[in-house]
Formats: sequence, C-alpha cells, structure tokens
Amino acid sequence: MTVYRLAVVSAGASDPSSTRMLADRIARRVTALAGQRGHDTAVTVVDLRALASEITAALVSRIQGPKLRQAVAALGEADGIVVSTPVYAAGASGLLTSFFQILDSDLLIAKPVIVAATAGTARHSLVVDEQLRSLFAYLRALTVPTSVFAAPEDHNAPELGRRLDRAAFELVLLMESGFAQAVRDESWHTYQHEFGSAGGTEVSIDLDSDLMRLATGGSARESGGGDELPAVASSA
Repeated sequence: MTVYRLAVVSAGASDPSSTRMLADRIARRVTALAGQRGHDTAVTVVDLRALASEITAALVSRIQGPKLRQAVAALGEADGIVVSTPVYAAGASGLLTSFFQILDSDLLIAKPVIVAATAGTARHSLVVDEQLRSLFAYLRALTVPTSVFAAPEDHNAPELGRRLDRAAFELVLLMESGFAQAVRDESWHTYQHEFGSAGGTEVSIDLDSDLMRLATGGSARESGGGDELPAVASSA
C-alpha cells in the first residue's frame, strides 16, 4: 500500500479560522479519495500563524528557526500540497506570500498543489487564480486545474463540496502518477538552478573559471599561458 505525504499550509490568522477549516476539509477529501483507491495518506499541517516570528526573522536575516526548518522539510518531503489563505484587500495573506518567498527556489519543482482561499465577500474570488497560481508557477510547482474559494455563504453550499471533491481527485491522480518524482529523476538538470539552492546539484557550474576565481578574491589566469594575473588590490 502506498503512503502519500500531504502537507497542508494554512495562513489563517484567527482561532478558529475559516481558512484552516477549509484546508482541513480539503485534506480530509484527499485522504478519503486516496483511501478509496487503496492508498494511505500521512498529513502534516503547517500553521503559518505559529511561525510568524520565524518567517519575519528569515525575511530579514535569511536564517531559519527550528520550527520553520521543520515546515520547510515537510514541504520538501511532500507528495502533494494544499495551500489555503485568507484574502485581505484583494490580496493573498502577506504571511503566506512571505513564507513562500523565503523557500529554496528548487523546493517545489513539479509538486502538485491545491490552491484555496477564503474571504468575507465573493468579490475576492479571483485572487486564488490570479495571485496564487502565478506564485506557484514561479516556484515551478504544478497547481491542479480546480481551485477552491469560499466566502461565508459558500461553506454549506453543495457547489463548494463538489469543487472540493474535484480538486482532491485531481491531486490524488497527480500523486499516483509519480509526475513530480519523474521530473526530478529524469529532467532535473534541465532546470535553471540558483547557485546553492539545489542541494549541491549545480554540477554545471565551473568553480575554476576566471570569473569565479576573481569573485572569491583570487586571480585570473592569463590566457594562453600558465601565469596568473595579479589580483586587484583595493585601497583603504
């Protein structure tokens, strides 16, 4: 029996939180549908409200605290991800966008993601598709075709339940396909990686080039010979 690892990221700021309840509801549907197809699901919840101080510190220092490192590890190990955010002033939660901005740019390549949002009015319904999809496109994740949005009047509506089922089913199918792992196994080298972001896999970077030597305070080699040009000294 296959066990899928599902990471659920909630940016809800209140307790209880409609954003967290929507995320949990989606996770239950994913778990149920995976179970019907003979799979177990291990769910890890990343509650960003509890990580707010560490996220802020990481934004200004690039140093991740212990709880934040655990959350990042959960995303890196996940086979599928559910992301749920409240919408404020026609925008996704700053807490959520800050969290994803501090992640390694290679962490979510090809991982399937359900994007979801809650708001006090249906006027914010386009945020989930206009902003969240573009965020995960930049991170090179794979958002499922069906997004989920819930205003207060939607939570008990049968239409929301049908969207939840459709999004959950799409995520289960993508996890079953093994697409993310196949991409990492077969075509990882075709992606552009930032130096230091790919866990030591940047094998195409020539650390012995003149440019890299000068960047690290060394000296460039003179073309056509074995002598080196003297390093440029800076004046105090």
